[in-house]
Amino acid sequence: MNDALTHPAAIRVLSVLALVVLWIAAAAVTADPLILPQPWSLLAPFAQEVETGRLPWHLWKTLTRVIWAFVLAMSLGVVLGLLMGRLPAVDRWLDPWLVVFLNLPALVLIVLCYLWIGLNETAAIAAVTLNKVPNVTTIIREGARALDPGLSEMAQVFRMPAGRRLRHVVLPQLAPFIAGAARSGIAVIWKIVLVVEFLGRSNGIGFQIHLHFQQFAVGMVLIYSLSFIVVMLLVEWLVLQPFERRVRHWRTA
Repeated sequence: MNDALTHPAAIRVLSVLALVVLWIAAAAVTADPLILPQPWSLLAPFAQEVETGRLPWHLWKTLTRVIWAFVLAMSLGVVLGLLMGRLPAVDRWLDPWLVVFLNLPALVLIVLCYLWIGLNETAAIAAVTLNKVPNVTTIIREGARALDPGLSEMAQVFRMPAGRRLRHVVLPQLAPFIAGAARSGIAVIWKIVLVVEFLGRSNGIGFQIHLHFQQFAVGMVLIYSLSFIVVMLLVEWLVLQPFERRVRHWRTA
């Protein structure tokens, strides 16, 4: 029994249940469904949104933007981080740019992208990507700086081609840093996507939150917010955390 309660999956379930109990208690204290409805009161409107297809459609639009921004941000960030971590001259040139973009507020980049590119998908995805690339670059740069020089020297002695060296020497050492950047990246990206949709798109979870915010429909805001939070939790638990454990296993084996 004790082993079952200490299992990671059981702990996650109990933690979520504790959050639901806290929600129920807070709703009981406020005693006003217009401010904070009880969880069970959201079941009927949630089912209606699913049956009409509105929630799945808006959920898919947001998820598509998250995937595009994530892939672009990780790809650019890994390349830039590796170059900056291994080539001091490149690092000296790009470090001021990195500092500027790290400290540039997300809202400013979103507004500028909409003003310069227009209220379209390109601007939305570009804004999210530009917000996340500096963070990924910073993490990967530190990983590139921490590469074992002995392994690089061994690859040179055995005259490994550049492609094989990247695949068998560099990437395995960078994998924990890539996993860390991916976990932090997906958590930040989907939040920025909601802001992008809130400000300038006509669909997606962020747009729906904006719409129901104007109507002061707290229940609908919670339904759309929690639906995407559940999706992101599943991605975290079923994809990112197992991937991170796998790439870190060789360090602890």
